[in-house]
Amino acid sequence: MKENVIPKFVIESKRSRGFLDLKELIYYKDLLYFFVLRDITVLYKQTILGILWAILNPLFQMVVFSIIFGKLANVPSDGIPYPIFSFSGILPFNYFSQSLSGASLSLVSSTNIFTKIYFPRILIPLTPVLSKIADFSIAFLILIGMMIFYGIYPSWNLIFLPMLILLMILTSMGIGMWLSSLAIQYRDVKFAMGYVTTLLMYAAPVVFPASLIAEKAGYTVYLLYGLYPMAGVIEGFRSSLLGINPMPWDLISIGFLSAVILFFTGAFYFKRTERIFADVA
Repeated sequence: MKENVIPKFVIESKRSRGFLDLKELIYYKDLLYFFVLRDITVLYKQTILGILWAILNPLFQMVVFSIIFGKLANVPSDGIPYPIFSFSGILPFNYFSQSLSGASLSLVSSTNIFTKIYFPRILIPLTPVLSKIADFSIAFLILIGMMIFYGIYPSWNLIFLPMLILLMILTSMGIGMWLSSLAIQYRDVKFAMGYVTTLLMYAAPVVFPASLIAEKAGYTVYLLYGLYPMAGVIEGFRSSLLGINPMPWDLISIGFLSAVILFFTGAFYFKRTERIFADVA
């Protein structure tokens, strides 16, 4: 007579590879999907205007910037109406800033989840970066409507727009991984994010053209400015959608290298510190 054999499951920790485990991420892709879906549905839950906030927020910024910088300060806008000039910069930057704000606090607000069950912790800061694409897409429709109103049509550079969106997402993921792993160890990050996002906005060519940097400080400083990946993304958005200037490949190339470095160093630091998240949460 055979004895009943009780199966045994042994959970062993494996040594961190230093970077993202793509096989594991693919295995948990459904969980990432539900995290993103939850983030989108919860964001505007129990609000009167709901998803309209995704439209009102950039429109309000556009009006304020057009009055202050377009009318009062008379900032140059490369020969196009300032409202659409500023909105084309607000659109990618708002995605960037909202992704960073969400990612920085993602681990802190999810301690009740990752301290009780195992799944790749990297899914948590990636969730707000991916969920904010919904707001970006809604606001993008407003930009298309503004282009039709002003009679502005894109050039053949439009084919490069998907590449710029991927660069925008890559940058947000890299910095988001850095901020999320730092925020759970040092809660000062939570209080500093408001100042950081404001500083990053005025450093980006949202209210002014990047060509102004070259005119005022020279081409070398202009190239160094490209180390801020969103500079190339925003200027590339304007070139591909509004067709006002050639594609700023110098800014985009330098920004791409910077974004790749931010992404891989962010992933490496996240994996290095992941083992202490449950202890410091």
